[in-house]
Amino acid sequence: MSFALRTRPRRLRSSAAIRELVSETLLHPKHFVLPLFVEEGISSPKAIPEMPGVERYPPEKLTNKIENSLALGVRAFLLFGVPLAKDELGSQAYSKSGVIQKTLTLLKSSFGKDVLLIADTCLCEYTSHGHCGYVQDGKVLNDRSLELLAKTAVSQAEAGADFVAPSAMMDGQVKAIREALDQAGFFDTGILAYSAKFASSLYGPFRAAADSRPQFGDRKGYQMDYRNVREALKEVELDVKEGADIVMVKPALPYLDVITKVRESFNLPVAAYQVSGEYSMIKAASKAEMIDEKAVVLETLYSIKRAGADIIITYYAEDAARWLSE
Repeated sequence: MSFALRTRPRRLRSSAAIRELVSETLLHPKHFVLPLFVEEGISSPKAIPEMPGVERYPPEKLTNKIENSLALGVRAFLLFGVPLAKDELGSQAYSKSGVIQKTLTLLKSSFGKDVLLIADTCLCEYTSHGHCGYVQDGKVLNDRSLELLAKTAVSQAEAGADFVAPSAMMDGQVKAIREALDQAGFFDTGILAYSAKFASSLYGPFRAAADSRPQFGDRKGYQMDYRNVREALKEVELDVKEGADIVMVKPALPYLDVITKVRESFNLPVAAYQVSGEYSMIKAASKAEMIDEKAVVLETLYSIKRAGADIIITYYAEDAARWLSE
């Protein structure tokens, strides 16, 4: 029995050429940001067991890594520092001789405008207590933390950062940083705000990589409750009003609904961070031969882009760029 169907959606799926012609979502290496860990006091790259394939680099050994990324079409990099020494105030976060400041200066002198350098602006990697702000009597004090975050952002801009990325989730951090940057004359330094950063269980591998585990309590008092989406929109709105140039949702895959709502509600570029736990779970399942790594990575990245992200921060940036070119 034959049916005279006028509409057959399968016609547009019948070959790879047709599927490419009518595909709705574009994914390109230019959309990726590669996170990099820079460690002070080491002479060669150091593997991170919790994140197979990811390493900590000494500042002077990053140039080869970045040259490889550039060859693949990845031009944006998000830098995290691992200092030799930590203290209560996280002073190495804003030291002119800090590991990130040294790295920014080195990379800008080597690559100039060929690269986009984004500095994570937080204190957790630099504080002895592992929290993202100033701690007094076991509490993270919001307003005192703003002073340190603003100081950190200015020092990063002085060293050559194109963007600073405040990730501490302190109320008013974007406003404080924008004002400090402008007062210091860094009008063109952008702010990529971790606007909707959830208190996620998927940060574990990152905290090992950056040596940033909190030494007491947790971060649920300042990072967002993962049950809330209206609150996420409120956080994004505040950052937009305070001067953010790009807003971010973090993590990515469990929060696709949030990415979509942010994209629909605001006109700024939207970034999404495919975090360490997302990366490491794919790696583990692939190693166990439960999944096809390449297929799953591309599917997840396309889903993040389809949800509305303009920019994807991912540890898979180089691999994905390579796979997309095949």
